[in-house]
Amino acid sequence: MKLFASLILTAATLLAPAAHAQGYPHKPIRLVIPFPAGGATDIFGRAVSQKLGERLGQAIVVDNKPGAGGSIGSDIVAKAVPDGYTLLLATSSTHSIGPSFGTRLPYDAVADFTPIAYVGQAPSIMLVPNSSPAKTVKEWVEYARKNPGKLNYASSGNGTVVHLTAEYFKAQAGLFLVHIPYKGTALAIPDLASGKVDVLFDSLPSGLPHVKEGRLRALGITSLKRSPLLPDLPPVSDTIPGFESVTWFGMYGPKGMPADLVNRINAAVNDALKDRDVLERLARLGIEPAGGTPQEFAAMTNRDRAKWKKIIQDRKLTAD
Repeated sequence: MKLFASLILTAATLLAPAAHAQGYPHKPIRLVIPFPAGGATDIFGRAVSQKLGERLGQAIVVDNKPGAGGSIGSDIVAKAVPDGYTLLLATSSTHSIGPSFGTRLPYDAVADFTPIAYVGQAPSIMLVPNSSPAKTVKEWVEYARKNPGKLNYASSGNGTVVHLTAEYFKAQAGLFLVHIPYKGTALAIPDLASGKVDVLFDSLPSGLPHVKEGRLRALGITSLKRSPLLPDLPPVSDTIPGFESVTWFGMYGPKGMPADLVNRINAAVNDALKDRDVLERLARLGIEPAGGTPQEFAAMTNRDRAKWKKIIQDRKLTAD
């Protein structure tokens, strides 16, 4: 009798994951976006969620929960039931850069989440005034080395990816540049165009229109390779080997999500990223689709977090 009961228990344990997959999803899925509606993350999330819902057979309800650099929305998901019905569209700000500053967050970026899928990435472009004597990244680096402390760079504020990218660039190229923080890169553009600012590493979607309009000159892109979204622009890494700075977008669930649910959502995300409509909408946003396994996503975020943490510590940077 005991042996029979043991066999029944073992069988139930083995069949439990399959039961999860068969019954999921039976109600709408909540996708928390920890940034305001209308922003790049929100637009991106809505573009992917529609096709993701079609593949899962349930509606994906986008729920914007902005505030505190994305930590408010992230914390909601960290404390949710790990049943696959509450997901998070996180970025490098919430799970790489923010935690690397050592500031107290209401969640542990690693221990409190289940990695599901690497959804996409957005590189930045190196922008200079049209009056700049440099036409390439190499020429700009040489020009800056000849004028230590005389050139400056703009950022969207202390502790932002724009700020960290420029500091990373300074460290790798061995430059002395003065930091001028703004409350957003849009406010820095007029000063960059007029020559009051010497360089800005802006996101592809917000910086490229100024290049196309002839207001600014783009010298390089911060992805390791040329972007299919801007194939004529060489990567900064051609001049500074290994230089890379991208904003990534990824999907997480609360810690403890069953592996079968993770794999099912991951497969649906990967499939949605192949959709022509999604690809076109991402291209307009300057975002490249990613994809891959949950394990690959986790490994990427660990590398990214370690990189930014080292830069922050070595450069003695603060988010204040």
